[in-house]
Amino acid sequence: MKNLFIIFLIVFTGMQLSAQKPDRITGIWWNDEKTSKIEIKKEANGSYSGTILYLIPERYENGQPPKDKKNPDPALSERTMLGLTILTELQYDRKSNEWTKGRIYDPKSGKTYDCFVWMKDNNDVLFMKGYVVGIRWLGRSTEWTRTTL
Repeated sequence: MKNLFIIFLIVFTGMQLSAQKPDRITGIWWNDEKTSKIEIKKEANGSYSGTILYLIPERYENGQPPKDKKNPDPALSERTMLGLTILTELQYDRKSNEWTKGRIYDPKSGKTYDCFVWMKDNNDVLFMKGYVVGIRWLGRSTEWTRTTL
């Protein structure tokens, strides 16, 4: 009976750790330039999204957060970048231990790219690669660092 309890405890603990692994991506992250903080959260459908929650004051224009000026849609080019969702649709893939099938919007260029994200043993660094036309090796990589608000 004691052995059965120990086995149950080990299996249950392993299931809990496995269930938490996809959520390691959630939290607040500095972008690579340390000019904005992005909050990644889990959506109701199980995917992950990221929203700009902080911009360094040096980026403000006349005391206001910068606008999304590079957006190709004129109706969106006057929206503020603060509160802008730039990361969408990321899904955790257990086989590759990556978050895949995502989209990342780059406010500097006004373009949206496919992306995937991975983390190594250190949960405080997030590696991301944005790419075009479905070719993963054709793109740009960046590293985000975990932080607090």
